[in-house]
Amino acid sequence: MAKIIAIANQKGGVGKTTSAVNLAASMAATKRKILLVDLDPQGNATMGSGVDKYDVEYSAYDLLVDDLPPEKIIITETSGGFDLIAGNGDVTAAEVKMMEMYGRELRLKNALAKVKDNYDYIFIDCPPSLNMLTVNAMAASDSVIVPMQCEYYALEGLTALMDTISQLASVVNPDLKIEGILRTMYDPRNRLANDVSEQLKHHFGDKVYRTVIPRNVRLAEAPSFGAPVMYYDKSSSGAKAYLALAGEMLRRSNKIKAA
Repeated sequence: MAKIIAIANQKGGVGKTTSAVNLAASMAATKRKILLVDLDPQGNATMGSGVDKYDVEYSAYDLLVDDLPPEKIIITETSGGFDLIAGNGDVTAAEVKMMEMYGRELRLKNALAKVKDNYDYIFIDCPPSLNMLTVNAMAASDSVIVPMQCEYYALEGLTALMDTISQLASVVNPDLKIEGILRTMYDPRNRLANDVSEQLKHHFGDKVYRTVIPRNVRLAEAPSFGAPVMYYDKSSSGAKAYLALAGEMLRRSNKIKAA
């Protein structure tokens, strides 16, 4: 049965979608069966997976609003070796439509329950705001990965996000927890980045992944080629970092199972 992980941060531009696509690809490269759900109306995770968001027959809209079986919606041909539920502008309309529906917070959870047994991990790329789509992602997930830049405002935003997650947990998903905090776009030469990094480790301890994602040109270029960075330039520091993150997550998971 899949572990479902939301990748979320209310602040945009922190490497959320980059992390969703590249973590999905890295996990798939370890021979795990992976599904990536693109809940962001911008559809960047879809494009970054080598799928044209303007040309998909079905999207997350059909899953959330029309109750279409996930098997009809899931795209199995992606550049990252994982399965995909595409996102595009239609997903904005899904949010509006869901407001009129009974049990709207649980639409995604109920839909994914039908395919949960087919995967090892399901990753959900959330929109960079707290809306009904994010609430659905949190209700459906076992845990949340929070990507963040090591800068002052990001630290402030993290506190707000943690409050939001705990409030949502109490209302829609009491089992929701923080899977981990991922430091992205990291530059070790930057003193502020190192200071913030130390504060994170002090406050959140082993919830902070040891793996850091560096600032990397190849990582930034890969989406425009519709591929995860490991298939764009496998020798780049970005590709190595996401493979290391996948390895760290699997080791943590094995440790928990052994305990």
